[in-house]
Amino acid sequence: MPEGKKLVIVESPAKSRSIAKYLGDDFIVDASAGHIRDLPQPSELPQDMKKGPFGKFAVDPENGFEPYYVISESKKSKVRELKKLLKDADELYLATDADREGEAIAWHLYEVLKPKVPTYRLTFTEITKEAIQRAMQSPREIDTDLVDAQETRRILDRLYGYEISPVLWRKVGKGLSAGRVQSVATRMIVERERERMAFVPASYWDLSGQFATDSGEEFSAKLHAVDDERIATGSDFTDTGELKKSRRDVVVLTREDAESLAESLTQARFRVDSVEDKPYSRRPQPPFITSTLQQDAARRLRFSSRVTMQVAQRLYENGYITYMRTDSTTLSTEALNAARKQARELYGAESVPEKPRYYSRRNETAQEAHEAIRPAGDSFRTPRQVKSELSADEFRLYELIWKRTVASQMADAEGFTASVRLTGTAQDGRRATFGASGTVITFPGFLAAYEEVADDSEKKETESKDKRLPELSEGEPLTGTDVEAKGHETSPPARYTEASIVAELEKREIGRPSTYAPTISIIMDRGYVTKRGSALVPSWTAFSVIRLLEEHFGQYVDYDFTARLEDDLDQIARGEIEREAWLQGFYFGASSGEEGLKAVVDNLGEIDARAVNTIEVADGVEVRVGRYGPYLERPDPENPDGDPLRANIPADLAPDELTAAKAEELFEQAQHSGRVLGTDPETGREIVVKDGRYGPYVTEVIEEMTEEEIQAHMDAQPTEYYKNGKPKPKKKPKQPKPRTASLLKSMDLETVTIEDALKLLSLPRVLGTDDDGEQITAQNGRFGPYLKKGSDSRSLESEEQLFTITLEEAKKIYAQPKQRGRGTAKPPLAEFGADPTTEKPVVVKDGRFGPYVTDGETNATVPRSVSLDQLTAEQAYSLLAEKRAKGPAKKKSGGRRRTATKA
Repeated sequence: MPEGKKLVIVESPAKSRSIAKYLGDDFIVDASAGHIRDLPQPSELPQDMKKGPFGKFAVDPENGFEPYYVISESKKSKVRELKKLLKDADELYLATDADREGEAIAWHLYEVLKPKVPTYRLTFTEITKEAIQRAMQSPREIDTDLVDAQETRRILDRLYGYEISPVLWRKVGKGLSAGRVQSVATRMIVERERERMAFVPASYWDLSGQFATDSGEEFSAKLHAVDDERIATGSDFTDTGELKKSRRDVVVLTREDAESLAESLTQARFRVDSVEDKPYSRRPQPPFITSTLQQDAARRLRFSSRVTMQVAQRLYENGYITYMRTDSTTLSTEALNAARKQARELYGAESVPEKPRYYSRRNETAQEAHEAIRPAGDSFRTPRQVKSELSADEFRLYELIWKRTVASQMADAEGFTASVRLTGTAQDGRRATFGASGTVITFPGFLAAYEEVADDSEKKETESKDKRLPELSEGEPLTGTDVEAKGHETSPPARYTEASIVAELEKREIGRPSTYAPTISIIMDRGYVTKRGSALVPSWTAFSVIRLLEEHFGQYVDYDFTARLEDDLDQIARGEIEREAWLQGFYFGASSGEEGLKAVVDNLGEIDARAVNTIEVADGVEVRVGRYGPYLERPDPENPDGDPLRANIPADLAPDELTAAKAEELFEQAQHSGRVLGTDPETGREIVVKDGRYGPYVTEVIEEMTEEEIQAHMDAQPTEYYKNGKPKPKKKPKQPKPRTASLLKSMDLETVTIEDALKLLSLPRVLGTDDDGEQITAQNGRFGPYLKKGSDSRSLESEEQLFTITLEEAKKIYAQPKQRGRGTAKPPLAEFGADPTTEKPVVVKDGRFGPYVTDGETNATVPRSVSLDQLTAEQAYSLLAEKRAKGPAKKKSGGRRRTATKA
């Protein structure tokens, strides 16, 4: 590096390339690729430190919570490279991201590189020439308050996880974890499922009909009242299926009531009782913050939170949008002018209000001091102008951000809401009042650019409000047609989606913009939550974990307590609270007498693991969460003092679907599990049929070798010796493994025969050898029957072909070319509609390493935890979006605060 150069260090290589374009030849821009050092796992500590004060957390609680940082192996070469560049530089600029994490990375770089030249901290929230120039004109020092806040958060999470997670390992299962935000998010999802399990549906009936004016204009309306007594709707009932106390005056129509009334109204004439018009006005939403971007991308683009942040990261690093981790709705003066100018040019001068719109921040105490997420630059590029430069997913997210930003500076949408009441007299004399309402937009305002999309649970209500009614006047006669009775049942509370869980976390002020996406990813990776369509469904393991935490660590999964922790961290970031004193209070206890985490863990006492892992689902019926998964258990009515009855719970059965009736069905099915079908004449072994978590299967009974037999086997082995003359240890024989085979779809646990079982256990069936010398076999796989020749597999049309297909027929199949994409010789396992991004048909195929989703351009493996029967189009699109958004795997980072660390 020539003399006189200035070294600029950013976080990512993509960002370094973008910034380098705007700086002159006097600058060298390089990237740290994220954190260069971090707290190590205790097992990675030097041997002499493992038994010392750092041994448990890599943090010393007795010495001011001093952290021990190490540089990870993967970053040592990067540190050497940066030191070499710094050696020839006269100035150093640390230009990492403008948040706590970025401030900490800058501080770690400073501590490790130990620059002897002037060092400056640069921050900017967009990567444009103007923003970089402004940042260069106003450098600052590293903000140690922000560094303290990030370090406190890191230590807090280490203390929380390393103290509580081992309790989960001992009492629930290995590999589980607890976390400050992840455990609270899991609790929210479990609580919602508990509400669904306790929910009692209520049935009610109403009438709907089509009504027409004399001029032929039609509209639909619903029954509102009978003889001036309002009829019940779903909102009148509690979650236990009873009428709310405040609604006892409503009439609950039975099926008989509704059908007889509908019949009596077939010849009725109707007239308009009242018409009411109210002015309607709707303001635009603020520009995006992190949480609202994730929510709207989930609703509109079907992106998971993780995909949204990955795509947004690329847009930011390449100079298309401002920084994507923010909870500020503020726009700069330049951005306000740019949005108003584009709105005026594209939608007309009347679409822009006289003065700019200013939005207050939702969370005044939050850490981020950025702008809202918006297109980068002092003048925005339209989606059309950047489309050729972006991938499909990048373009769709950029377009969403652009629309929201421009719309935020546009005029209100205006119109009116019309409500009408109409009455008809039935043949039996009853007076039926119907009602309808609709909103008419007379001036679209911001809706010309952008309109939010509702969650599925909100769509019906929205659709009913947006219908248009004809012009009606009081006393006007109407003709009623298609008046029919309709039965309804109240619905349980909707499960959380990624969009709604982010909204709820934000509402409760739990977590911050940078934590939402990783939190959802963690609870899914840990097996606490799975996705069914867009809904988040908790596992039975999550029920056990949350019960243990609620009963023994209640404060640490309390919503208000977790929100207060965030507020405290914000105060540390502002220099209002001292880091060490706060950690002392959290871990060892506060001077006010509030118990600390250490005392809670030390005084846990005995935890009843059986009780924690038991969930009652019906009278006398319990779910047990065991080592090999959840199962049902209840006393044997014929032998109450004997062993309880047990039954497997299907892996794809959601907790709220495990009703008393379903449990009875599973117990009935389990009675046939273990049924002896007969004996294999070739081996003499018994063949039994069993019910497993992933479906029924047949297997052979093999007696394990006794210790004596194992020893005799080892004694019979000849003794071998090392070169030094010592005898080598003899190999212990492996226990024989029984053959197993899943039942075909046409087979049943109760009726499968020994002949069926022997046919299944004969698989894979060798058909013979192809002309090229490769053996061909017929096999039954996770997603159906197929042929296999080397690494080439071809699906069979039916399960019966497994036992009937001949070698000649198989050769003909393999003689056909195995095409890729459309027209493939191998039929897809499942077909969905067009991908919302690529607009190409999405199918599921069976590949060499298992089933995968593809749109012909991108392939994404179907997770083993997802059953093909349960795989939805939403999940398939999401898997492809995640695969497209996935960048290179991030490597672990490291470092050390208290002393200089060798690179």
